[in-house]
Parts: sequence; C-alpha cells; structure tokens
Amino acid sequence: MVDPVAEVEAAMVTIRRRQAKKLFARAAGVADDSGQQVIDAIEAAGAEPLGVNGIAEALGVDQPRASKLVAAAVSAGLVRREADQLDGRRTNLVLTQAGHDRLAAVHTYRRTRFAEAMTDWPEADKETFAVLLTRFVSALNRP
Repeated sequence: MVDPVAEVEAAMVTIRRRQAKKLFARAAGVADDSGQQVIDAIEAAGAEPLGVNGIAEALGVDQPRASKLVAAAVSAGLVRREADQLDGRRTNLVLTQAGHDRLAAVHTYRRTRFAEAMTDWPEADKETFAVLLTRFVSALNRP
C-alpha cells in the first residue's frame, strides 16, 4: 500500500535538492543567481514594499543573510534601494529593468520546463495538478 504523505515528502525532497543545486538557474543561463531569491520575493510581495527585513522574513533567513542577498541583487543591477515616501528612515527595494527582464526570462524557462514535464498529461490532469499543488502550498503556509 502506498503512503501518499511519504510519496509527497519524497517528491518535495527531490524538488528541494534540485533547487539547492540551482539546476533551473544554470539551465536558464543565469550564471550568478544570488539575486534571484530577492527578486522572486519582491515580485511575490506585489504592491507591498519590501526592505531587507521583509526579504529576511519572506526567505526565512536572518537579517545579515538577507543583507548579503540584497547587496548581491543590487550589485547585479537587479534591484535598487529607494527611500520610503511615508517613512524616510526605511529603504524599500525596487526591481530595476534588468530585474524585470531576469524575472521574465526565468519565468519563461521554468514554465517551459514544467510544460515539458507534463507534455503527455491530459489537460484535465494538468488543471487538477495545478489546483491541488496550489492548495497544498497554501496549506503549508498556514501557521
């Protein structure tokens, strides 16, 4: 008998290993992906402004690590620092055009790879998988 929770765990470990090896970034032609986590977090935040502390929270890292990641993203030209208009003591991180371009390229690559992985799936299975995976990830984010 198959234990579905164990199967999901094994699949998630495999995904995590691939991410740790930065396989997607390398295959997408991104030589230095140190800023990718930062621009992904900024994009995910939408209209909500993020500073270094927001990046730390979004990535689940401490503030010194977040500062290093942000510095790498700024050095790579993917992000710029901007004074917060409501609180001059705060600095928000804003995507540059290079950051937007990188996101578009990485999204295209990821979506192409995901589509290839599901190429022989019936459309109904793809839709069901999208709904279930999204529900699963949302449930993982609940406290």
